[in-house]
Amino acid sequence: MWTRLKQKAWQWRGVLVTVPCVTAIVIGLRSSGLLQPLEFPMLDQFFLLRPVEPIDSRIVIVEITEADVQKVGQPMTDATLARVLETIKQQQPSAIGLDLYRDLPVNPGHDALIKIFETTPNLYGVRKVVGSADSSSVAAPPVLQQQNRVGSNDLPLDGDGKVRRMPLYLEDPSGEQVFSLGFLLAAQYLQEKDIHPELTSDNLIQLGPAVFPVFNGNDGAYVRAGAGGYQLLLNYRGPIQQFQTLTLSQVLENRVADGMLRDRIVLIGSTAESLKDLFYIPYSSSLTAPSRTAGVTIHANLVSQILSEVLDRRPGLKTWDDLWEWLWIFGWATVGAVLSWQQRYIKHPWTLLGTLSTIVVSAGVVGIGFGAFLQGWWIPVVPPVIALVLSATAITGYVARSAADMRRTFGRYLTDEVVASLLETPAGLKLGGERRKVTILVSDLRGFSAISEYFPPEKVVTILNLYLGAMSDIISRYQGTINEFIGDGIFVLFGAPIQREDDSQRAIACAVAMQAAMDEVNRQNRQMGLPTIAMGIGIDTGEVIVGNIGSQRRAKYTAIGNHANLAARIESYTVGRQILISQHTFKDAGAIVQVKGQMQVEPKGIREPITLYDVNGIGGKYGVVLSEEAEELVTLQTPVSVRYTVLEGKHLVGTVFEGKLIKLSAIGAELWSDHLLTPLSNLKIALYLPDSPPCENLYAKVLDKPAAPECVRIRFTSVLPEVASVLEELRRH
Repeated sequence: MWTRLKQKAWQWRGVLVTVPCVTAIVIGLRSSGLLQPLEFPMLDQFFLLRPVEPIDSRIVIVEITEADVQKVGQPMTDATLARVLETIKQQQPSAIGLDLYRDLPVNPGHDALIKIFETTPNLYGVRKVVGSADSSSVAAPPVLQQQNRVGSNDLPLDGDGKVRRMPLYLEDPSGEQVFSLGFLLAAQYLQEKDIHPELTSDNLIQLGPAVFPVFNGNDGAYVRAGAGGYQLLLNYRGPIQQFQTLTLSQVLENRVADGMLRDRIVLIGSTAESLKDLFYIPYSSSLTAPSRTAGVTIHANLVSQILSEVLDRRPGLKTWDDLWEWLWIFGWATVGAVLSWQQRYIKHPWTLLGTLSTIVVSAGVVGIGFGAFLQGWWIPVVPPVIALVLSATAITGYVARSAADMRRTFGRYLTDEVVASLLETPAGLKLGGERRKVTILVSDLRGFSAISEYFPPEKVVTILNLYLGAMSDIISRYQGTINEFIGDGIFVLFGAPIQREDDSQRAIACAVAMQAAMDEVNRQNRQMGLPTIAMGIGIDTGEVIVGNIGSQRRAKYTAIGNHANLAARIESYTVGRQILISQHTFKDAGAIVQVKGQMQVEPKGIREPITLYDVNGIGGKYGVVLSEEAEELVTLQTPVSVRYTVLEGKHLVGTVFEGKLIKLSAIGAELWSDHLLTPLSNLKIALYLPDSPPCENLYAKVLDKPAAPECVRIRFTSVLPEVASVLEELRRH
């Protein structure tokens, strides 16, 4: 167990070292605040990319434009403001928010304004609670202060000068809590719906079903931000265009549609550039000069956010705890390291493909962050992307440095799997080998020589490429090592260069999957007008010598030994769509192997007969089964005369025998002959039909299944198109 753990640790050494180091570095950068300037613009882009939300019809903004300032003067007199409030009051709004400082009289008309203040119980004014370096605190209108109808209009700025959070309440210098204008207006509106503010057991503000989380100085991308009072992350609905608006002139000239303000929250504030009540918000981001948003619009967004969370179940912005964010960073550092580590033995590790894969995964991180944002979660995406790129880059740099000298040596090896093994075990660079138990899979196409003779080379290459491509993908999926292609044959190792406990089981599962994939290969062949092909597979397990065979100039990683030869011998006994395994493999794989028969054979070079098992599936975690191929033998009304020759390997023995086909199926036949045919013999057959030239180049193998006296069962191994049409015609008649 300890040995296997050390081997695994060595194989993944780059990942095991890189991931914790990169994670620690990125968390350090995040905790220092260096990533905050990158994360804020990403959040702004999420706001800009989010689908435009509908206008909140519960809120109306009366904006004081630059044209209004020119018309009514600056500052606006109390008489003018009283007229504005009286006109609005007549439409019976739910609440009125006056986002204008009015701590001092601006005559004429101060008495009229005082009267409006006193007789409008749903009117709220503002005060500036917290002073700053460039501004001081501003008192509330005295009358509204006495009636406790004053809210703060303080807007905390982030390091880049933007407003992304708002206080629900602040404490003034005397320690008294001052609720924000937006919260007071929303509470007034909800009070008419019998919804009142409450405190939860952990002192969070609750309105109806909505609980508002208090902002912490390290939430989201923030680092040690000022979190005084009870602040809330703003989930903006949008700029001023997301609200109904009126100009001050429209109200003064009584050009307000009947009922437009009834039961609505009316906010009065300046949008004029000269009054300097403008701020940057996420929607200010632009490739050109950024635009600023009026403070009254920000208050409207807070009101809309509160009402929407309470009444519409629109989510606010929530953030993760530090532990979850650290795990988030660790996870993507792992992905970046593994992604690069898996590609480390490509000739040029940082290829365009590798770079694109890192970019695609990074885009996926941003996409996940955006998807979470749409659901009301602010998940930082800059730290994980940096962790992903840093870990991938670190692995690439490590491989480039440690493998520079080895690459020149690896030019003599043929497969990426072998190269990977040699880099994992540098001692493998030496010529020679080691004794190791491996499972060897050998596959070969039945009758492919006849296809090669019949079709032009270009079509033969097309058939081979399609077949070998499909088989290679499956072998790779089952972690086999393709040692070499031998014409239409494939020589595969399981257990070398990397040995695993389930080598024999994976080899069998791979063989079943390969045979199953032949259906799709033949479907594509038929679409291209090419012949169908059939494959046989032989598997053996045992000790061989695996290693680098050759010279210092040219070497080959391969397996040498009796079991390597035996696997090829076993394959020679197969018919199409058949998998034969040795007794060694059957015993090593265990009871999960599913067999449909067995046979005894005497291969050349083997002293004693051996037992072969005909496999049709494997259970356990693999769960793959080869479907049975239906065979319906049709008795021919008139037996077909044939002449056949027995093949020795792929060579004719020379003697021509005569016989007759008695029965025929799509994949085989029953052959009568006075010559005794040995099971598993390979035959080359010519059909002799009345009034027709001989139909040659039909290849078959004698099965060990018994037939009628003096008859044997044969399985076709290669049927050319012209022969296939003749056989089909015979079966129909």
